[in-house]
Amino acid sequence: MSKITAAITAVGAYVPEYVLSNEMLETLVETNDEWITSRTGIKERRLLKEEGKGTSFLAIKAAQNLIEKKNLDPAEIDLVILATATPDMPVATTAVYVATQIGAVNAFAYDLQAACSSFLYGMSTAAAYIQAGRYKKVLLIGADKMSSIIDYTDRATCIIFGDGAGAVLFEPNTEGLGLQDEFLRSDGIGREFLKIEAGGSILPASQETVDQRKHFVYQDGKTVFKYAVSGMADVSEKIMQRNNLSHDDINWLVAHQANKRIIDATSNRMKLDESKVLINIERYGNTTSATLPLLLNDFESKFKKGDNLIFAAFGGGFTWGAIYLKWAYDKK
Repeated sequence: MSKITAAITAVGAYVPEYVLSNEMLETLVETNDEWITSRTGIKERRLLKEEGKGTSFLAIKAAQNLIEKKNLDPAEIDLVILATATPDMPVATTAVYVATQIGAVNAFAYDLQAACSSFLYGMSTAAAYIQAGRYKKVLLIGADKMSSIIDYTDRATCIIFGDGAGAVLFEPNTEGLGLQDEFLRSDGIGREFLKIEAGGSILPASQETVDQRKHFVYQDGKTVFKYAVSGMADVSEKIMQRNNLSHDDINWLVAHQANKRIIDATSNRMKLDESKVLINIERYGNTTSATLPLLLNDFESKFKKGDNLIFAAFGGGFTWGAIYLKWAYDKK
């Protein structure tokens, strides 16, 4: 019997219509297009502005896009994993609502939170279920409404983040395609450098925490940048070495879209030609859990069956890692 691997067999995505450009941000905080572009690579980001719509709306739209493209019966989905740092609400799992709304009536569902590494960790989790032979169709969605936790008077964060969602379907493969290896890491040293201080069990919401604006994302940008540059580059190089891959063997780098300088540092360590590095940060900014699947959706037509993809991400906590995957299909 051939070994079962977990392959991505379909992708989908959704971004809101509203565009927040660098020029528009100039009216909100002390910044300008040249400053933002030179330091981050971001030109614009999408925001979900409609009242009463949260991360679930983005996730449902991305899942429906995948279902339509794949001509998939949602009743065949066994499991829905929602990678997100911005669930609709505490306690009530957002993934459960998403699964119900897309018609995945035979699936169980749950959220997975590892900041900007959520989707990468989700790939590992989805693949493990498939490789174990337990489930046949696992829908992994990465979605975040970052605008719900961003202070648009804070220049350090408001220029970076956007809203969006992407989805992939994992299925069994017996051709040796799909997820080949992973190298995932974490370190609690990052707890103080990228966080939302209030609203959790340590510091519950109060009038004082609201007044002090402690329910928005805080980031020590210089420290996070330093750790992200070394972390993403290290794991990407490590997974290449572990699998005897040279830069010639890699077809595509699918890197978390947080900052173009971090992506460049990672690709330089891997000695990759820039033509192999997927970039869409200029259009979306950092969509947290959605960056990796948005890349897959945007560049799906470029991938060929058997292509070697290296995924890499870094997130708060700190969480980071790399995954080596062989692409399983040619787009029709």
